[in-house]
Amino acid sequence: MVEENNNEELRHLVRIMNTDLQGAKPVQYALTGLPGIGRRTAILIAKAAGVDPIATLGYLPDEEVAKLDDAVEQFEEIVPSWMLNRQKDPVTGQDKHLLGTDIILTFREDINNLKKVRAYRGLRHERGLKVRGQRTKATGRRGSTVGVNRKK
Repeated sequence: MVEENNNEELRHLVRIMNTDLQGAKPVQYALTGLPGIGRRTAILIAKAAGVDPIATLGYLPDEEVAKLDDAVEQFEEIVPSWMLNRQKDPVTGQDKHLLGTDIILTFREDINNLKKVRAYRGLRHERGLKVRGQRTKATGRRGSTVGVNRKK
């Protein structure tokens, strides 16, 4: 474990990209609190910002936290296009990496677009059925269809 500077106070919440992250965790795990960033991408962001991924986030000075914030904003330029979470966007055709609430909003928009176009997947979403080709005869049941009803 990295030795911490005891004369500095631990900040329990560190704000990066308008999200409160846990300051007691190492940088590589604290950054995963941002939607759209996993462990692997968090390590890449920390290295790009010049911050030790194992260092505790709450003990970092404000300059390094600002570097991390900038590295998160510029993530698309840091990594190759195959590592982005939205390649060939249907609207713009560009490669993007969605972070924060953009992921949820885009996901909802995609499903609503499938429903509007009346695609098969959209119809399955509308009806609350399995979408990805799973079997539905025995699994995924809800309500009174579960189990066997015997005559009395």
